[in-house]
Amino acid sequence: MNKQDLIGKIVKDTGATKAQASRIVAVFLSTVTKALKKGDAVTFVGFGTFKTAVRKARKGRNPLTGAALRIPKRKAVRFTAGKALKKAVN
Repeated sequence: MNKQDLIGKIVKDTGATKAQASRIVAVFLSTVTKALKKGDAVTFVGFGTFKTAVRKARKGRNPLTGAALRIPKRKAVRFTAGKALKKAVN
C-alpha cells in the first residue's frame, strides 16, 4: 500500500473527499515527522511506537574503490510493533 492507496481507502471508508483525505494524511505525516525530529517518541497504543536512535560514527568502505571512509553519526527512525499489530499479522 502506498500513500495514494491509503488516501483512496480513507475516502472509501469515511465518505470524505479525496482532497480532505489527502490533507489529513499530509498533516498526519508532518506531525509525526516533526515529533521525531524533536526527539519525541510517537506511540499508537496497539499499533506501535516510532522513535529515533543515534547511530554511532563508524568506518566503512566504498564498495567500488575499496577506499576507507568515515560514516558520521546520525539519527535513525526505529519502529516497534505493538502487541495488537503483532497478533493481527500472525
